[in-house]
Amino acid sequence: MSIEIGLWLSVLSLTIWIVLVGFWGQFWRCNQQFTGQETDLPMFPRVCVVVPARNEADLLPISLRSLLNQDYPGSLSIVLVDDRSTDGTASVAFDMAKELNKTEQLKVLTAEPLPVGWTGKLWAIHQGIQYTETFKEPPDYFLLSDADIEHDALNVRSLVVKAQQENLDLVSLMVKLRCEHFWEKLLIPAFVFFFQKLYPFPWVNDPTKSTAAAAGGCILITRKALYEIGGIESIRTALIDDCTLAQAVKGLGTRDCGLGTGDKKENSILSSPNPKSPLPLIPKGDSEFPNRIWLGLTRSTHSLRPYASLETIWNMVARTAFTQLHYSLGMLIVTIFGMILVYIVPPLCAITGAIAGNWLVAIVGLSSWLLMSYAYYPIVKFYGCSPVFAFCLSAIACLYTLMTLDSALRHWQKRGGAWKGRVYSH
Repeated sequence: MSIEIGLWLSVLSLTIWIVLVGFWGQFWRCNQQFTGQETDLPMFPRVCVVVPARNEADLLPISLRSLLNQDYPGSLSIVLVDDRSTDGTASVAFDMAKELNKTEQLKVLTAEPLPVGWTGKLWAIHQGIQYTETFKEPPDYFLLSDADIEHDALNVRSLVVKAQQENLDLVSLMVKLRCEHFWEKLLIPAFVFFFQKLYPFPWVNDPTKSTAAAAGGCILITRKALYEIGGIESIRTALIDDCTLAQAVKGLGTRDCGLGTGDKKENSILSSPNPKSPLPLIPKGDSEFPNRIWLGLTRSTHSLRPYASLETIWNMVARTAFTQLHYSLGMLIVTIFGMILVYIVPPLCAITGAIAGNWLVAIVGLSSWLLMSYAYYPIVKFYGCSPVFAFCLSAIACLYTLMTLDSALRHWQKRGGAWKGRVYSH
């Protein structure tokens, strides 16, 4: 009976991998990549970068410098919201702008106390966006950037060009995460791989698909789209704020096309679009899906955040893993079973089948293992890691499963969503 169970499990796992590789949005190919280009437009729209920063004094000399030194022909302003930092974040920002003689380009705000019902990051972004309403000419685009992102010099320009030329309301980059130490090489590519599997980028970028996602480190969004979804306030409680924002924006298109329901909210954050400052967007014409988003990988814009130990990566994942499962015990059980079936069964069957002399089980298990490694290799290669890591996905999945369990435990202990001294429990 155990041999029969092993055979059925190995066949089921192989079937799942055939479906994932062949029919699940080609998520594993890593072919949705963003390249910076020095392209001209008839007119470059106004862009405001909003940077929420909480105790980021160590990283700002690099990240903020990269924003102040952007090669952007149009109007580019930066609003950095100091989210109650205790390490001199605001002073570092001021000094950086002064050093580069760009004090007029940068505005540093001190965040108001965090109100009930908001996450810290979204409250800071909200205040930054709200401040732009005092501008004589409000921005046409907002670039929402984490304070640990080092932007390529052409990044803002390239993002705007892509949004304009492809008629996109939101463009987001999965910036290249740091991958230098052993634990980063072992776990970071898998983090991106799992994200791609959960939200296949080709489906995200297909306006006919409902799949929507974004990467919070770098999001360019039109002021018009932000207005139409009800502003940042409409997602104020979201811990996974990037994907929630993308879903809201992409949902505009489906509602406009009669593919969904729901009314557009009045915006309590942004005033109605300024008639004297229309968005210089390429006309949408008769496009059936007017609100479109794009998400892709990039090699040129990087995260500076170090994850040199297992503990730092563990905490990053455990902070929101259970949130992704909507705090559901049932979904947690299904997820654990699925992780075992998809990632653990193949090598287990390959090894135990060979030891027991059951070559059918061994061959099926090995086939699944090789197909899994084949699918994982492109992201391993993208991050410049040894091909050996492609064969380690089963062990990596074990660690991520334990992180997910820990995420659930933290939630039940009212420690979920901890980030920089704050705890968000739902």
